[in-house]
Amino acid sequence: MRTLRIRTFSMLCFIFILLLPWIFFVTAHFMETKTLSFEKGRLQNETLQRNISEMIHLIEAGSGKWTDSDWQNQLYTALRKAKMDILIQSADDQDIYRSNPERRGTSLSTERFSIIKDGQLLGRVILYLPRSNEVQVMSAFVGLLLAIFVVGMGMRRFVLKPLEKMGIAARQIATGDWDVRVPLSRVTEIADVRDGFEVMVKGLEQSYQKQAELEEERRFVIAAVAHDLRTPLFALRGYLDGLEQGIAQTPEKITKYVTVCKEKSAQLDQLVEELFTFTKMEYLETELNNKTVDLKLILRKSIDSLSPLAGQKHISISSHAADDCIISGDTHLLERAMNNLLDNAVRHTPLGGEIDVQCYKEDNKVKFTIRDTGPGFSSEELERVFEPLYRGEISRNRSTGGSGLGLTISQRIIRRHGGDLAAGNHSNGGALLTGWMPAHYQD
Repeated sequence: MRTLRIRTFSMLCFIFILLLPWIFFVTAHFMETKTLSFEKGRLQNETLQRNISEMIHLIEAGSGKWTDSDWQNQLYTALRKAKMDILIQSADDQDIYRSNPERRGTSLSTERFSIIKDGQLLGRVILYLPRSNEVQVMSAFVGLLLAIFVVGMGMRRFVLKPLEKMGIAARQIATGDWDVRVPLSRVTEIADVRDGFEVMVKGLEQSYQKQAELEEERRFVIAAVAHDLRTPLFALRGYLDGLEQGIAQTPEKITKYVTVCKEKSAQLDQLVEELFTFTKMEYLETELNNKTVDLKLILRKSIDSLSPLAGQKHISISSHAADDCIISGDTHLLERAMNNLLDNAVRHTPLGGEIDVQCYKEDNKVKFTIRDTGPGFSSEELERVFEPLYRGEISRNRSTGGSGLGLTISQRIIRRHGGDLAAGNHSNGGALLTGWMPAHYQD
């Protein structure tokens, strides 16, 4: 859960480092003086300075009596009253008098001075002061160390550790391991980085999966295209070899061989053209050559171009298109899409069948339907009918002459125009293709 920004966190750490030593200092002062007031401490400092001055005066005045036992007793009494200890040394650093033999070495609470008379060094004095402030200073120092330790642990937990784990996660992703989890953080900026990191990981994973799917589709397309090209090429080569070797000796047989060669070459030309269009729609994100297009005229042209093929199978094509089916789009691509849809209907409609084409405007969309009286789509075909190079077991096999790209190309062209294309079966039987595109509005 986010609770802090990094500036707030840093400020709190800074305040904590300043505050904790002061708390330790005040606590030590209270335990020693039994009060939180520092007025007593100020008075103690004044008393201490006065006692130091008195001791210095007493030692300087009795410089000739340092070895006298009576004078030492008098000095000892004054020291006990002031709660001090003293060490007097001669000019050659020999101990003359020590009030407390147990108090040796250096200490923070000392006063050092030399006794000089008539320009001659008589000795040196070390005055050991009361230790009241030492406890407080040491307590504050311990508090400072503790504050630094606590802040360091907090920085590691809330800042360094999440960043370290994000670095580990990044290295895992680089090895292809997408199952990574980044720890939560209570610092807002770290949490924002974490959220952005997770979004990046999800995007990379989706991109990787899409790339894998595209690679798999590419391999499938290459294999399918190789197979589709090989079949008519083998047939074309066989018939050409027959003509070359003189197998076709009669004019009728020669005409038959030439007709088959023309059919196979036309089939190859159609397959190559559809592959080119499919590749263009898949990979070239070019801008559409948008113009005002009458979909009714597009459908009429497609019907006229396929009428000879439909006539060979005695298929009747009826058209019912409204006059307001106006859209914006690329005329050439839309003609290609409608040609593919109608060609699909003609190829899968049996002899003497019917094809019904309708186009009308509904709200802000121009809709169209193409229905045939063929076998329709199976449940498997309805799920995969728009996949590249997919052909069903019956209605979309190679015997119909289809390449398996027509419906895929049509759907992608229509989607490029902001619409969509769906496949289904009519309630009275036969396949039903339904599409729509946004209607054109003039300013």
